[in-house]
Amino acid sequence: MLTIQFSPLENLQFTSTVDANEVIDLWVKRDDLIHPIVSGNKWRKLKYSIAKAQQNKNETILTFGGALSNHLVATAAACKEVGLKSIGFVRGEELNENANPTLQKCAELCMELHFISREEYNLKSEKFYTDELHVDHPNVYIVPEGGANYYGIIGCSEIIGELPDDVSDIFVSAGTGTTAAGLLMGSRSHQTIHIVSALKGEWMEEEVKKLLMYSLFDEEAVDELLQRAHFIYDAHCGGYAKTSPELIASIQSIYEQTGVKLDPVYTGKSMLWLQKNWKQCSPTGKLVFLHTGGVQGAQYMQEKLAVNLYPES
Repeated sequence: MLTIQFSPLENLQFTSTVDANEVIDLWVKRDDLIHPIVSGNKWRKLKYSIAKAQQNKNETILTFGGALSNHLVATAAACKEVGLKSIGFVRGEELNENANPTLQKCAELCMELHFISREEYNLKSEKFYTDELHVDHPNVYIVPEGGANYYGIIGCSEIIGELPDDVSDIFVSAGTGTTAAGLLMGSRSHQTIHIVSALKGEWMEEEVKKLLMYSLFDEEAVDELLQRAHFIYDAHCGGYAKTSPELIASIQSIYEQTGVKLDPVYTGKSMLWLQKNWKQCSPTGKLVFLHTGGVQGAQYMQEKLAVNLYPES
């Protein structure tokens, strides 16, 4: 079984990278310290799916992801440690296992990689397609992209129980919306979940609502939970995996001041937005930033941008 470390809640103080005269004081839930590879929300989204696969006596977990998917790496690592095989269907038929460090790591962890067109990838949630996968790959347990299923939501809902009662505001980066849905499901009535979309477009609320409906089957209950949500759509720096000089400088400065590594796809963008807008949130209690991990993907971004995000590391 995986050796999972406790996720501490740390108080951080650092000079704002937006306003040098301002000191940011917030709490960080260090889910990035859970495991060297299966870190952050990745383990929380996977653990019950892995348990279900083992209960079913499935030999393999099959899942989906993009070229820089933290989820693919986490799945490959978790499966290897618990004695399951793993298969990853990767968006982009032009890719191969040597295309970037993320895919190389998946291959090193014995994940069987299949590179498919974007058109085929878009069928991943269709029943006829998953039925075909079961025929082609017998005895697999299929986990959606990003661990976006009921078990992933339940795993993420447990984060709330690890936080003190006086937490009023929680910031979380969002890709599939699974972690956000879990936080809302576990949230208390006095809490606000600030959901920072890493992608361009204002569709995250609809995705989170679908995930909650998939789990609760109660529209009134889902609408009540969504009243605790604050969706943020202007933090993407131009789109998924896009960056800006301001974002890079922010990640570097926070690492130099605190030793905390943020990634340029998810957590770095959320933290940059928070620095600019945290006073507007008017927290009535502790403000917590959930560090969802994902730093493994930063290696490729550093090579691509020819920049060291973590000076002296």
